[in-house]
Amino acid sequence: MNNLRSKYKLIDIFCELAEIPSPSLKEDKVINKILEIFKENNIHAQKDGYGNIKAKIEATDSSKKPLLLSAHMDVVGDDSPVNIKLNGNIIETDKTRTLGADDKAGVAAAIMLAIELSQNKELKHGGLEIIFTRDEEQNMTGIHNVKTDEIEAEHILVLDADKVGQVQIAGASYTKLTVTVNALKGGHSGIDIDDKTRLNAAKLIAELVNEIPQGVYKKDDFGVVTSINLGVIIGGGIETAINNIKNSDLPNGKYLDCIIEKAVTNVINTKAGAAYSIRSSSREFENNLISDIKEIVNNFNKKYEGLAKAEVQTAQHLPPFEKSDDETLINIAKIAGKNLNLDLDISSFHAGAETHIYANNKNKYGKTLKPVLIGTADVYNMHSSDEQMDYTSYLKGYEFLKEFFIQFNNN
Repeated sequence: MNNLRSKYKLIDIFCELAEIPSPSLKEDKVINKILEIFKENNIHAQKDGYGNIKAKIEATDSSKKPLLLSAHMDVVGDDSPVNIKLNGNIIETDKTRTLGADDKAGVAAAIMLAIELSQNKELKHGGLEIIFTRDEEQNMTGIHNVKTDEIEAEHILVLDADKVGQVQIAGASYTKLTVTVNALKGGHSGIDIDDKTRLNAAKLIAELVNEIPQGVYKKDDFGVVTSINLGVIIGGGIETAINNIKNSDLPNGKYLDCIIEKAVTNVINTKAGAAYSIRSSSREFENNLISDIKEIVNNFNKKYEGLAKAEVQTAQHLPPFEKSDDETLINIAKIAGKNLNLDLDISSFHAGAETHIYANNKNKYGKTLKPVLIGTADVYNMHSSDEQMDYTSYLKGYEFLKEFFIQFNNN
C-alpha cells in the first residue's frame, strides 16, 4: 500500500483523507487536513460560516468560463479507526467500518486537479471553483448552507456517482404523500356488524391503496422519471396493542408480529392511513401523479359521502433535479470520453444528491446553476464495512476529470 501511495499522489491524498474518520457533522479533522493540503500548495481556501470549504484557482484566460467541482466530506460510519488495505486492485478497510470513498474519492480528485492547475501556468482556462460540503449523508445541511449567490460558475460537476463513466443528468425528488381515512361511525364488531352506516376504516384504506398506483409511473430513455412506493399502511385496533407492548415482547425487533398478535379485533375501526414516497425528476409528471391520486380520493369521498372521508397531504423533502436544456456538460463529457476511449453511461438516477440543491438555485450573476453528477472511481458496497474502491478505475476517473476540464476550456 505504501508503494502505491508513493507512486500516485492522487492515491496518497485519498488515503490520507480516508484514514480520518469524518461522520456527518463531525468532519473537523478532515476539514483541517484539507485546508492544510491546500495551504501547502498555495491554493486559496477557507471555511464558510457552516464549515463547508471553498477553494479557488484563478482564471488564466478571462474570456473563458469557470467550472465548479463539488463533493462532500462526511462519510457513513462512526469515529472508529479507518485501517486501509490493498487487495490486488482494490482499496478497502479491515472490514471493521466503511472506507469512505463516498465521497473522499471525489474530494481527493478535486484537490488533485486544483494542485495540477496551480502548477500549470501554460493551460488557458476560466478558473476552477471547489466546494466541499458537510453532512451530505444525513440531512444535507452543508449544501443547504452554501451561498450559491456567491458562486461564479454556471456549470457544476458533482463528483459523487459510484462508477467511472457515469454522467447523471437528472435526479428524482423526494415527496412524502399520506392518505388518511376517517369513518364517521365506529361500533362493536358483533353487535353493530350489520349496520351499513358503520364502515371499517381499515377496509376503506385497503380499497384506496388498491386504486392508487404503485411502482413506475413514468419512464423515458434515461431511466425512471417518476415513481411511487407504498411505505406503510396502518389501521385497525392498534392503539391498545402499542400501549401494551413491552420491550420484552419484541425479540429480534418483531414489532409487526407483536402488534398483529395484540391488536384489538372486536372494534369497527374509524381511522386508517397510508404513507407513500414519490420520486420524480420532472415536476410536471410528479404533479400529474399527485393529481391522479387526488382524483381517486375525490371519487372515494363521493362514493362514501356521509359515511367516511379521505384526505391527501404532501410534503416535499427534496426538489427534483430536472434535466437542463443546456447540454454543454453532456457534449463535453462525450468529447472527453471519446478522447480517453471511455464508455459513458449518460442517464438519470432515481434518488437524491446535492445536484438537486444546485439545480434549484442561481449563481452570483443570476444564472440557474447547471450540475451533473459524475463518478471518479468504481466504488462497491458503499455505506458498508465491505466498501471497496478499484484504484485503477480511480486513476482512469481522474484522467477523465482532467480531460473534461481541458475540453470545457476548449469549448
